[in-house]
Amino acid sequence: MKIKWLGHSCFLLTSDQGVRLLMDPFHADTSSGLKYAEVKEPVDLVTVSHDHFDHNNTEALPGKPEILKRPVDKIVKDISISGIPSYHDESKGSQRGPNIIFCFDVDGIKVCHLGDLGHDLGKDEIGKMGQVDVLLIPIGEVFTIGVDGAGNICDRVKPRMVIPMHYKTDQCDWLKYGLEDFIKGKTKVRKLSANEIEVKKETLPQQMEIIALKYTC
Repeated sequence: MKIKWLGHSCFLLTSDQGVRLLMDPFHADTSSGLKYAEVKEPVDLVTVSHDHFDHNNTEALPGKPEILKRPVDKIVKDISISGIPSYHDESKGSQRGPNIIFCFDVDGIKVCHLGDLGHDLGKDEIGKMGQVDVLLIPIGEVFTIGVDGAGNICDRVKPRMVIPMHYKTDQCDWLKYGLEDFIKGKTKVRKLSANEIEVKKETLPQQMEIIALKYTC
């Protein structure tokens, strides 16, 4: 399985069988400070954690991929998908609405994308996620959890691999925290020079490791 970071909270997951899954594609909008290149990848499947412009751009994609915007429990091609209801804020959605945590079983690996999670996770939500191998987690704080909340969730979920997302960069300067704020003081960190990593079940780290992918347009 390959995981490619396309900026912000958008990832392209490609299974060993060639199934392509896109998560949270954004509308590139320089007026709002989101300067990543618009995603126009051909894909089979798209998940949208919530209906905000920086997570829901399905119009630019070629072809007719299946689009999932609600909590589900299904298998699409060789990917098992479950959606867990959560919230975009700490007030059960009263401020910014609902959010979906999407979890995928791909090539024997469990990947969970937290979307714009805005609150701590409860035991019920963590139980539904199960044993997570790769956790895609927001850390920027503005409209989501920040570095402290993300760190607490990682400690409780105990994934084998953590990939930060939704943080302050040159292409998105309105978020509070950047990558360095999250990895400060942490020892098991691997900063890659590419925006893609290949993940295999047999080579997953035994202890939680933070993987920092590099955005390339």
